[in-house]
Amino acid sequence: MPGCGHGRSGLPNGDDRLGGREQDIFGGRGGDVPVSVLADLGSSRDLLTNLTLREIRSKYKRTALGQLWSLLNPIAQMATYSVVFSFLLRAQPDKGSPSGLDVFALWLSAGLLPWLFFSNAVTTGMGSLVSNANLIKKVYFPREALVVANTLSWLFTFSIEMAVLVVAILIFGGSPLLYLPATVFFMLVLAVFALGVSFLLAIANVYFRDTQHFVAIAMQVWFYATPIVYPISIVADKHHQLLALYRINPLERFGEVFRDTMYNGRWPSWSNTVYTVLVSACVLVVGYVVFKRYEGRLAEEL
Repeated sequence: MPGCGHGRSGLPNGDDRLGGREQDIFGGRGGDVPVSVLADLGSSRDLLTNLTLREIRSKYKRTALGQLWSLLNPIAQMATYSVVFSFLLRAQPDKGSPSGLDVFALWLSAGLLPWLFFSNAVTTGMGSLVSNANLIKKVYFPREALVVANTLSWLFTFSIEMAVLVVAILIFGGSPLLYLPATVFFMLVLAVFALGVSFLLAIANVYFRDTQHFVAIAMQVWFYATPIVYPISIVADKHHQLLALYRINPLERFGEVFRDTMYNGRWPSWSNTVYTVLVSACVLVVGYVVFKRYEGRLAEEL
């Protein structure tokens, strides 16, 4: 790791090299942003691994149940939403086609778990720079590693939750194993989308600390504006004029593809596949470019 001496700007010497990196991104090689991400992280594999393990271990540090909380929390939410929306509000999605499954809790989980991963990765990723201010001020390392490590730690939790859901669906007669490669693929695509949003919010939160409060409100609105706890058919039947607006929402598309591979037992549509991949790639590129554009003054602002 490079030395930690400080230049005239008060930033670590390593940060003085960021100007050159910014020229690479915003100059003639601006199209190589994804390559830049991989190159930066590839040169810091050990650091990224250690940061990810630190995030995983610190989530439930000094708790009696440890990583079991990663299962209990979504189970508690699933139970609550199942009672409210299935029993009280009588929200009944169609049977899984062609799986034939008709279990509201499984249908709900297939959409809720991806949302919880996205929400957790984004909200904690937003604070990853601020919470590591002392580390950023003392030593040079790729700052994006903090955001990436946060996303990877939640991807680890997400993987455990989805594995449990696969077992539950198998018990009730579903066939999620046949479409497991597609499920894993979309988990990675969703992680790319969450990482891009995290890059944007992490840098915004450094320069504008009210960001976290606005995001907390936005996440609540976004959750209920996404057909996670209620089927999209309710919107199509009663508010069909809003259906096109719903379809713009990337999380609505992600919810549909995960329900296809896990609950319905079928391959996702090409339109949803292309949409989620393109949106996720674009958000990652924009997020990374903005992050690199403003990371040069992080130590100052923190």
